[in-house]
Amino acid sequence: MTNVQKYLKPEVARQIKRLDLRAQFIVKGFLHGLHASPFQGFSVEFSEHRRYVPGDDPMDIDWLVYAKTDRYYVKKFEAETNITGYLVVDASRSMGYTYRQETTKFDYAICLAAALCYLMIHQQDPVGLWVFDEAIRHSLAPKSRRGHLGTVLSVLAKLEPVGNTDIARCLAQIASILRRASLIILFSDLLTDPEPVLQGLHRLKHRGHDIIVFHILDEAEVSFPFQGTVELEEPESGERLEVDAAAYRADYLEAVQQFREHYRKECFRAGIDYVPLDTSMAFDKALMEYLLRRRARF
Repeated sequence: MTNVQKYLKPEVARQIKRLDLRAQFIVKGFLHGLHASPFQGFSVEFSEHRRYVPGDDPMDIDWLVYAKTDRYYVKKFEAETNITGYLVVDASRSMGYTYRQETTKFDYAICLAAALCYLMIHQQDPVGLWVFDEAIRHSLAPKSRRGHLGTVLSVLAKLEPVGNTDIARCLAQIASILRRASLIILFSDLLTDPEPVLQGLHRLKHRGHDIIVFHILDEAEVSFPFQGTVELEEPESGERLEVDAAAYRADYLEAVQQFREHYRKECFRAGIDYVPLDTSMAFDKALMEYLLRRRARF
């Protein structure tokens, strides 16, 4: 982090340090006690022992087993190919919304992205970054060295969510750029027409990419806690609508449920991981539960 801090303003460096510490806290919490990677194919996973035979790499000998048995055993490994991951972060204006939480949807996305970046680099998997609104605005090539985490965080910490969003266009850009099967992790509120987005996700999946969608909404967008007459504003167009909260609540909650369920069904059908979240959920708990569920499937 020293090189990063050297070239950044003190307030930005402090923000990166906070993100880095939070990422470590989240990751170390759910790494503790896990014996295999939660991502199938990410780095090397220990399988079992077998007797050493001439031609085996002596580096694979388990010396603890030798000390106990006085026999040479080597560790068998599986899934020895690394996978390249890409963090795809929505930085459009709607991601900056929060009702009463200190954490905006964008803050929540950054913390999840930081934690997963820390995890992948910890597992020696290269990870890259794309940040988008109407188009891809920032990108970092995938790397697995430790210092890359600071580079990713230095980009994320300086961003403010502005502009309109065009998720489908950005997914098409990504599809045109990637030549090898990769892990694509999308962080977005998905507040746009779902059909072009789903078509873009399906196209990426059809090309062999593994995809995780973290669908992040604000607590208020999920629970609609408003009372009396409220003025709702479309976050990107600025269009406003005045409604009676009590009369509008049931229809709104049903629409949100259908919106999320539509994504869940379509992603499930395509073999895409869909993770619905809101900003009231603890980072570590939400991430831990998802990673454990994913690991259990493989």
